[in-house]
Amino acid sequence: MFNQLFKCSRAIEHHTVAPLREQRLRYLTHCAEQGTARGTLRAIAQYLLVIIEQMNLPAEGEIRIENIKTAAHQWASRQPQHHKTKEARDSRVRFIRIATQWARFLGRLHIPAIPPSPYAHLVAEFAGYMKREKGLSPLTIRTECGNVEDFLNYYRTQPVPLHEISIAFIDEILARKGSQNGYTRASIRTYAASLRAFFRYAEIRGWCAPGLASAMMTPRVFKQELLPAGPSWKDVQRLLASTDGDQPVDIRDRAILMLFCIYGLRTGEVLGLRLEDLDWEQEMIHLIRPKTRRTQPYPLSHTVGETILRYLKEVRPRSPYREVFLTLKAPFTPVSRSTLWQVVSRRLRQLDIRLKHFGPHTLRHACATRLLAEG
Repeated sequence: MFNQLFKCSRAIEHHTVAPLREQRLRYLTHCAEQGTARGTLRAIAQYLLVIIEQMNLPAEGEIRIENIKTAAHQWASRQPQHHKTKEARDSRVRFIRIATQWARFLGRLHIPAIPPSPYAHLVAEFAGYMKREKGLSPLTIRTECGNVEDFLNYYRTQPVPLHEISIAFIDEILARKGSQNGYTRASIRTYAASLRAFFRYAEIRGWCAPGLASAMMTPRVFKQELLPAGPSWKDVQRLLASTDGDQPVDIRDRAILMLFCIYGLRTGEVLGLRLEDLDWEQEMIHLIRPKTRRTQPYPLSHTVGETILRYLKEVRPRSPYREVFLTLKAPFTPVSRSTLWQVVSRRLRQLDIRLKHFGPHTLRHACATRLLAEG
């Protein structure tokens, strides 16, 4: 491995005789199998030597994240600095990232235990109820439980037991969401809806006083206030035109934007699109609806099909993952929600248009507006 990464005989010998040779080779081989570029592998190999020296790592034993951070700060702040070091923060972040990933790969990373919330079992039971009895999607359940946990984590700092909670306390928390946390009326209403569902279930289970759910007051949200003001179709065409080019990022982003603009897909539907969902012979695309969790077939537009096909042939790396859209840099994994949001937001903002929302859902709204305009 080292003679493939380095040309200088002294560098090869230095990496060969350095401590923890087997552990370093196993990790570098793993990174290479994930598609990591040769230049990045060289940088990782060099950082591993720095990490071993700076932390005085033994061959065995746990590696604590706090020790990694301390060593990274000392190394990045050393004087005199290396002549190629431009920003100490970047070096510190990269030190922490590589050391953490290496320790996790070796199974030696010590992750401190998070003390369980006293209400964890209540939230877990509520989540099971939403899945079992109401049939809600996993994303909806995570959102509902996240709001409830946020409320309960604040509430556990108060001296009042859960069964003695009052509507006045709930109103106080909702008011603070607007005054201190910057929540909009719509966000407060969504937050309150999660609490109302939880306290309605808690009332049935006898965890709290009756009547809390029905007594909760939420801000008024006017009709069509929550509809995102999407871009005009002319701006959508400008958005697609921004992906004209032969760069891998443009080819991938064009395929993603096409699905948002032409089909009006949700983020979860693009994330869940798999290679077998594209029926090239019948020219169909099969989408799994995240809310109903049912597969729905659609004709595959020739333009969209050609765009996706170009991405698959020219850009998408070989990978065991079946998801259509992968990251552009190793390790190649399926794109995340934040990645899709950044794809849309970054290009919309470059158009210098005034929008209230810049995420993928605004393109879904633009698609629906265009379809309504065309009858």
